[in-house]
Amino acid sequence: MMIILGIESSCDETAAALVTGDRQVLAHRLLGQEAAHAPFGGVVPEIAARAHVEALEPLIVAALADAGLKLADVDAIAATAGPGLIGGVMVGLVTGKALAHAAGKPLIAVNHLEGHALSPRLSDPDLEFPYLLLLVSGGHCQLLLVEGVGAYRRLATTIDDAAGEAFDKTAKLLGLGFPGGPAVERAAALGDPKAVPLPRPLKGSAEPHFSFAGLKSAVARVVGQYSPEDLAASFQAAVVDCLIDRTTKALEKLPFVSSEVETHPRGDFSTSLEANGGRDGPHTRRPTALVVAGGVAANTAVRGALQALASAHGLRFVAPPLWLCTDNAAMIGWAGAERFAAGLTDPLDVAARPRWPLDPNAEAVRGAGVKA
Repeated sequence: MMIILGIESSCDETAAALVTGDRQVLAHRLLGQEAAHAPFGGVVPEIAARAHVEALEPLIVAALADAGLKLADVDAIAATAGPGLIGGVMVGLVTGKALAHAAGKPLIAVNHLEGHALSPRLSDPDLEFPYLLLLVSGGHCQLLLVEGVGAYRRLATTIDDAAGEAFDKTAKLLGLGFPGGPAVERAAALGDPKAVPLPRPLKGSAEPHFSFAGLKSAVARVVGQYSPEDLAASFQAAVVDCLIDRTTKALEKLPFVSSEVETHPRGDFSTSLEANGGRDGPHTRRPTALVVAGGVAANTAVRGALQALASAHGLRFVAPPLWLCTDNAAMIGWAGAERFAAGLTDPLDVAARPRWPLDPNAEAVRGAGVKA
């Protein structure tokens, strides 16, 4: 039985997990930093990095003890190598390198976004490639074709803020506390989603991408004119509308995808699809599911709307359990297991990366810059 030690430290959660190749999570330890960052209304990178240094070794020791294992029992060590806050990423990656070197084990440098992208396969053994993924988190909002391990084709990205970032900033504007996503969702449950007229940036646009900066600014302009609950509910409804509109566009433009993992022409929806003809043929097949992952995937309203959208298009809807949506080490361990099974390991001099796109050949879009 293959066993992978997963390490995650890319933002404000420190975590370690033991995951098997047959989808068992033998142990998972996680320590959040909400109390340390709450006075600032957001994550302070230097505070986060120092907290990772203090917490990571005890968490790894505890996870191994929980699983009844020693370091010598694991087959490989998977550590987040980016993207993320570079100080925190370096703490986890250097720790992974040291353990791999000391124990003579392979190192797997995991892209944090790939951890999210593959996490639904940890909880759902029936989820097969290819699938259409909405990856929606604090730092990213993308639509991706997940064609295989290490094979991702980006169809859309945010041109400014990510949805999770907009949730956090809205929570700060409304004085709802940190972390922002759960705080806004709790307040929204008490408000009227139609009370505040807020924009839906790019809704109905021919452009495939997302935008949330204008929505966040619109909230800022009316703070104090409405109750926090009505503003939270109206904001959440606007985010859901934007996500559904953009994902609907992807589904309508992409009825079939290639069944062969290969390099495709990159660009917008039409460019990517013309390479495949947009038709079912001898080397094409339909996406197996509509999948959502990332921290915002824990939002009940987002999940419900996407489930209805998938049903309307005759697709399975797959979402990880709530604990697997937010940053955790189980998804890093699972991504490591998938990569290890594919023969993909990394040298000990692999670099930590603050930016690391899943589709490095994707066409740059206006405003997104290196974050795309």
